[in-house]
Amino acid sequence: MRSDRIKKGDIRAPHRALLKALGLTDPELVRPMIGVASSWNEIIPGHMHLKQVEEAVKAGILMAGGTPMTFSTIGICDGIAMDHEGMYYSLPTRELIADSIEAVAMGIPFDGIVMISNCDKITPGMLMAMGRLNIPAILVSGGPMLAGKHKGKAVDIVTVFEAVGRCKAGLMSQEEFKEIEDGACPGAGSCAGLFTANSMNALSEALGLSLRGNGTIPAVQSERLRLAKRSGMQVVELAIKGIKSRDIVNMSSFKNAISVDLALGGSTNTVLHLMAIAKSFGYDLPINLFDEISRKTPHLCNLSPVGDHYIQDLHYAGGVYAVMNRLLEKGLIQSEIQTVYQEPFQEIVKGSEVLNEEVIRPLTDPYHNEGGIAILYGNLAPKSAVVKQSGVPEKMRKHEGPAVVFENGEVATSEILAGRIKKGDVIVIRYEGPKGGPGMREMLSPTSALVGMGLISDVVLLTDGRFSGGSIGAVIGHISPEAAEGGLIAIVENDDIIEIDIDKRQINLKIEVDVIERRLGSLKPFTPKTKHGMLKRYSQFVQSAHTGAVFKES
Repeated sequence: MRSDRIKKGDIRAPHRALLKALGLTDPELVRPMIGVASSWNEIIPGHMHLKQVEEAVKAGILMAGGTPMTFSTIGICDGIAMDHEGMYYSLPTRELIADSIEAVAMGIPFDGIVMISNCDKITPGMLMAMGRLNIPAILVSGGPMLAGKHKGKAVDIVTVFEAVGRCKAGLMSQEEFKEIEDGACPGAGSCAGLFTANSMNALSEALGLSLRGNGTIPAVQSERLRLAKRSGMQVVELAIKGIKSRDIVNMSSFKNAISVDLALGGSTNTVLHLMAIAKSFGYDLPINLFDEISRKTPHLCNLSPVGDHYIQDLHYAGGVYAVMNRLLEKGLIQSEIQTVYQEPFQEIVKGSEVLNEEVIRPLTDPYHNEGGIAILYGNLAPKSAVVKQSGVPEKMRKHEGPAVVFENGEVATSEILAGRIKKGDVIVIRYEGPKGGPGMREMLSPTSALVGMGLISDVVLLTDGRFSGGSIGAVIGHISPEAAEGGLIAIVENDDIIEIDIDKRQINLKIEVDVIERRLGSLKPFTPKTKHGMLKRYSQFVQSAHTGAVFKES
C-alpha cells in the first residue's frame, strides 16, 4: 500500500507516533488510509451542507475497512464574486485547488482519496488533482439546488440576474423584483440549472470518476448521502486492488465526456475545464475535437438557462446514465471504457431508461441536430472562439453589425442598462482573457442585462473572457489569442463591422488588411493590470483560452 512508506518498519516509528497523536490506533494504521478532500465552507450555498456529505463518505470508508483522514480546500462562489474584483480570482482558484490537493496527498501518501466538491472551479480543480496524483480516487459532489418558485413558475439564480435588467427597464415592479430575489435560491446545492457546476459534476460521471447520480441527485435528498457512503466504500475497494485514476481514464473517456456535454447542452466553461483535466491526465485535447463531435451529436436536453427544465428534472428523467444509454444507441460514446465501478459503461448503463422523453429527447427528435457547443474561427479568432449554439436565437446564427467596444464588463453592463446599446450592435468586451483580466472573468451580468432590456435576440456579444453557464444569446467567448497577447480583438474600434456565421463556424473583423496591419503596428504592449500577489503570478504563467487556460510548462 502507498501509505506503507509512513507506516511500516522501525524506521517509521516517528511517523506512527505522529499519526497516533491524531488518535489513530494500531489497527487503524494497518487499514488503507483514505484521504477525504472536502471543500466545505459557509460562504457558498453549494458547499454549506458538505459536512454531512463528509461524514457519509467517512462512514462508507469505515464500513469498507479503511481509515478516513479529512482535509480542506478553498472555494469561491462565482455568483457572489460577480461584478467586482472577486471574479478575477475565480478561475485562478482552479489551479490553487489542484495544487493544494496534490501537495497534501503527496505529503501524506494516501492509499486512495475521495474528493468532495460542488461548484464551478472546485470540481475541475479536484479532477485535475486526480490526474496528477494518479491514485485510487472518486469524486463526490454536493448535488444541485432545487429550483425556486415564483408565481407558480420555476426560477433560479439566472432569473434574478435577468430581473435586474427588467426592473431597470421598467418592466417589473420593485415588489416583484424582491419576491424573485427572495425565492430563486431556496437552499443548499449548486445553482439549479445546467450551469458550470452541474455540467462538470455530470461530466465526472461520463469520465467514469464518480458514481451514478453524482451530477443530478438533489443536494437536499438523503439519496445524496447514500451515494456518498457508497463512494467511500468503493474507493477502499479501488485502493485494495490498486486501481488508479489513470487506469480508468483515457482519451476515449474525454471523448465520451464531450459527447455527453454536447447532448446535455452544458456550459462553455466545460471546454476550458475538460482541456485542463485532460492535460493533468497526460492527454492533449485539441479544441477542434469539441466541434468535430458536436457536428454528429444531437442536443437532447434543454435545461435552464436555455430551456424550462432543471437538474432535478434531468435526475427524475433518468439522469446522466440515461443520456449515455441513449447516445450508446447511435454509437456516440465508447462503451468499453472503464469506470470506478470496475466495469465498463456498456455494462453499467444497461437498464438506464429515459423516464421523460421531453427532458431527454429521442435521437430522432432532438432539440437541435448538433451539440450544444460550437467552435468558431476567423481572423478575429484564429486559434478559436466558443459559443453555446443551443442558446443562440435562430435569426442571430448569422449576423453582421457595428462594433461597440468596452475594456471591461462592468462598463458594458452599465451602458446596456442605460439604454445605449441598439439592435444589431456587436458588443466587444476585451482585455478580460486569462492574462488580460487577469482571470478570464464571466460575463453573466451583461448577458442578463441584455435579456432584461429585451435585446438578447438582437445583439451579439464577443469577449476574450468567458461566460457563465447561465448566459444565453449570441454570446461568443474565449476569443484566442486574447487582447493581452496581441490578438485582433485588441484593435477593434467602434463601428468596425464584425460578421459571425455559426453554421460556417466563422467570426471575422471586416476591415482592410492594410488597416489591420497599421493598427497592429501601433498597438502598445500589454501592461499587466495587477502588480502584486497571486494575480500577478497567474497573469505571467497562464495561456490563452484555446489551451484550457492552463499554465505554461516552463
